[in-house]
Amino acid sequence: MLDVAGIGAELDAFLDANVPPLLARVLRAIAGGSLAVAYRIRRGVHAGAMDAEVGPAHDGVAQTALDVFADDAFVNWLKRAGVRAILSEERQDPVVLDPDGALLVAIDPLDGSNNIDANGSMGTFFSVLDAPSDSFRPSHFLQRGAKQRAAGFVLYGPHVDFVFTCGSGVQMAVLEPDANRFRMTRTAVRIPSETRAFAINASNSRHWPGPVRAYIEDCLEGEEGPRGRNFNMRWTGAAVAEAYRILVRGGVYLYPEDSRPGYEHGRLRLLYEASPIAFLIEQAGGAAIDGFDRILDLAPASLHARTPLIFGSKDKVERVERYYTEGSDTRIAPLFARRGLLRH
Repeated sequence: MLDVAGIGAELDAFLDANVPPLLARVLRAIAGGSLAVAYRIRRGVHAGAMDAEVGPAHDGVAQTALDVFADDAFVNWLKRAGVRAILSEERQDPVVLDPDGALLVAIDPLDGSNNIDANGSMGTFFSVLDAPSDSFRPSHFLQRGAKQRAAGFVLYGPHVDFVFTCGSGVQMAVLEPDANRFRMTRTAVRIPSETRAFAINASNSRHWPGPVRAYIEDCLEGEEGPRGRNFNMRWTGAAVAEAYRILVRGGVYLYPEDSRPGYEHGRLRLLYEASPIAFLIEQAGGAAIDGFDRILDLAPASLHARTPLIFGSKDKVERVERYYTEGSDTRIAPLFARRGLLRH
């Protein structure tokens, strides 16, 4: 049987010493829920058909059995953590957990579920916000990313990593599988700046906006092009794996808006994917934008609002931003520098 009675003495001690008690309770609950999800993933087919479709999600994308399991696991753990309500990617509406709770949690319980059958990396994103003092309303979640009290992710890869920030740097803990407990491994993580790598789904290049197409073309020209250096391309199909890689290796990730129906405003969810990523990345010395604007300055228009997302090493993100805002200086037709033609 899986024992999730504790998350690990090292992580527990770090939270006691460095994190306000209310936030520490939430982080412990996230870590506890992740142990159950990690155990399920480790069992593979012995846990059943984790990629089996068990019903449509609220946005029409089929939920897998593992999506539902992860959602239930985190909801159950957060019931004990002083959380007033949780907003999950797996549910249309928020769920009230504790009417007297002081915090809100927005969560994507299983990012990268398309990787289940391929045994690829998956993860969990979470964001923690203050709950207003009046009775709960769903609109309480519609806060700018800069208002986050804590954020992070769990990466279920060759090893399981718990990565989080409470606004004082980025911390990492790794699951020790023999003890089934997290151990602190890195504190005050900083993104390297010299990595020559970008992550983007090149199969969509014909749909990209002009600034992104021009940026990638310049990278692909390598030493002979305007960048004067060669670049590597990465794409894992899970934003959580890309975020981890950039935190430890550097580089830039691009998931822009594009011309396909349903992608005009980007694809990643602002509240529980882009905002926590942006908080982590900025705390590690990087930057995160939607092309023009800082992600943490954006207020979601709806609970499951989408956004373009570009994040990574600060110098690389700033260069991409110049492709958006200074088109005439970066081989982009001037119309691409006109905000009204790119934004809806």
